[in-house]
Amino acid sequence: MRHIGLKSILIATMASLPLKTSWPGGKQAELATIHSLAAQMAAFAILRVETSRCDESERCDRSTGCISPIPPREPATEALPDDENHRLYVRDLQVFQLCRQLVLAAPTSVRATVQPIGDDNREAENRKFAETVDRWNGDILWAPASQTSDVITRFGDEARAVFGPIPDGDCTDDVAQTIPLQIDGNVVDLKPNPAKPGNPLEFQHRDAAGSIVKWTDTIGRCDKPSLAGSVTYCGMNSRMSRVVKGNIEWLSFCRKSTSSLEIEPDAYWQRSNPKFSRLGIIGFNRATGEIVFFDGTKKRKEFDWTQTFKPPGGHSYSDRQGRAAAEALYDPTFQIACSACHDNKNAYVVDPHIGMARVGYSSDTGERRERAFSLGNYLPGTPRNDNSPFRIIGSGYTSTHAAAIRRAKTVADPNGNCTRCHTLTTQVTGQRFASDAVAQDPWISRPRWAQLLQLRAEQMKLHEIDSHRTDWARQSGQGKIHPWMVPIDGNDLSTSMPEISSDDWHELSNCLWDAGGTECGYRPLYTECPAPSMGSRGNNTKPVDFAATSLPLPPGEQGGDRRLRLHWNYLNDLGGVPERDDVRFDVALNSVPIPSSAQPPAEDDYPTMAETEGKDFVALESEIGKSGAAMLIRNIAYFGHVKFTEPTPSLTPREFRLDLPAQCNRRYLARILPKRFCFDQSGIKYAEEGDLLYADVRCD
Repeated sequence: MRHIGLKSILIATMASLPLKTSWPGGKQAELATIHSLAAQMAAFAILRVETSRCDESERCDRSTGCISPIPPREPATEALPDDENHRLYVRDLQVFQLCRQLVLAAPTSVRATVQPIGDDNREAENRKFAETVDRWNGDILWAPASQTSDVITRFGDEARAVFGPIPDGDCTDDVAQTIPLQIDGNVVDLKPNPAKPGNPLEFQHRDAAGSIVKWTDTIGRCDKPSLAGSVTYCGMNSRMSRVVKGNIEWLSFCRKSTSSLEIEPDAYWQRSNPKFSRLGIIGFNRATGEIVFFDGTKKRKEFDWTQTFKPPGGHSYSDRQGRAAAEALYDPTFQIACSACHDNKNAYVVDPHIGMARVGYSSDTGERRERAFSLGNYLPGTPRNDNSPFRIIGSGYTSTHAAAIRRAKTVADPNGNCTRCHTLTTQVTGQRFASDAVAQDPWISRPRWAQLLQLRAEQMKLHEIDSHRTDWARQSGQGKIHPWMVPIDGNDLSTSMPEISSDDWHELSNCLWDAGGTECGYRPLYTECPAPSMGSRGNNTKPVDFAATSLPLPPGEQGGDRRLRLHWNYLNDLGGVPERDDVRFDVALNSVPIPSSAQPPAEDDYPTMAETEGKDFVALESEIGKSGAAMLIRNIAYFGHVKFTEPTPSLTPREFRLDLPAQCNRRYLARILPKRFCFDQSGIKYAEEGDLLYADVRCD
């Protein structure tokens, strides 16, 4: 069977890859098992992609054919429990990502389904043509993020191609904001208590005026416990920093947490202690809704914010030191579904734990508390609704969580209480944040068995969160900050504002758990990758200034009679990123004798769209090969954008140029087609139609 031969090739490929034993589970026997399972999966994966059978499974990675494992049926968390089931899940994630790495690194010939056929002379001419095109243009024929198959480095290269330069993650003193802890309306910090012998570390409580209210040696509850799940409910002194450049913003979150999920008077929790346990970085384009998540490795128990953190892929293709550091810094299994919580079509989900200025107070001292304890407008609200574009970048991440991404939906509140201002989804913003916001239990009218198990698990998690909330913060206490959202005006928490009724909540909750019908107004949460525009719509500029010029051959060149230069200009301005680098051009070429009438060609004389999209592409030399009856040159970068270099920022159209060997008295017909590398499960999106260009090469 063919898959046996493929497996042998993939095993050889695996031996040549710089596979790292720093992945979770570094024992040799376990690594050997992971490698063997990955090679088997990869052999079948190639066959699956070839026969277009990937559509049979929603967990199938569309670019490689590898199958991601089924995640545990538990509430979303920031770290998986350390038990046997989750260890097996992480192992299966390693197998899946290694399968992807093997398929991406396998020789192109392994994945070819159509072999060149025809007479020997014609085949030799095609090969000579391909060799000449590669020799003249090879340094600009390359796909973005294709230098390596390493999981983390490729992930970073994809993100950089979409968002442009990525800053270091930074939670140092100079830039970061500290997330304080509030108890009974006072801010709490961990400091030496000067009133006790030995100055033991205790929790100092200060009011909005800065006066010390009291000292305590324990903390069991707080006003605004975290909703994240597997993090310390009432943690303190985590840090956040935000960097904005044009439409792009980067948010670094350095979260302190411990395995007990409780806080103790330990030096770890001091503001001056730079140690923390969870590193998360989010990139977001406000114009396009494109978002990316970098999650710190789960092998490291502690990070240190006195240092900055290199992004995946470093700062460039040539940043070897940064790329190597990042490979050890980030999680290559993508085991945590960051998008399950960050799903409100924005860069961050603001809840009371983080966005303290967003939650009002009913007492007279409310404004003073907001000024003293909140982050102010550090995380500004941005108006985005369920019509806004929203798309996750990173093929490693999206392939791991493909099933959840496809199923996710936005919800319209049947009674209009909660979704006129907010985006709620069938993920965590609906199933946890909304429930906590209105202080109501999740509810499903007629749950299926699987839904019932998930519902009970979520109810237990919400109960654990609520058990860490102070009485002061509840609706019966002085703070009146819980529930923290009410209909009509969510920021007005005064006692005069009505809360959501049980009937209205049950109807909304039923929708949020994907158990409703048309009344829920379900729409896909994530929007499609936009194809390059040809000028009729969208915000991409149209390719312009097409020209074909016949030139003499370079000195000493024997590749043909003449050199035919195709030329055009184009600016990829999607999202307003001057360094955006996710669009390439493909050129399909036909050659015929110049007709005696010299009449312009008809449209059906040109290569077809299917040929230009490379439906049956067979590589002859690097990015040049046969596609149907046409020759196809793929992945043309702008002129001067040499392979594996960073793009020069530009706000004006860039020059594209392709030199081809040409024979005398021949007509060359080209279809020039832009395409976008989506770096998600939609693969590559081509423009709806290509531009047509022809040239008659006369040598007399």
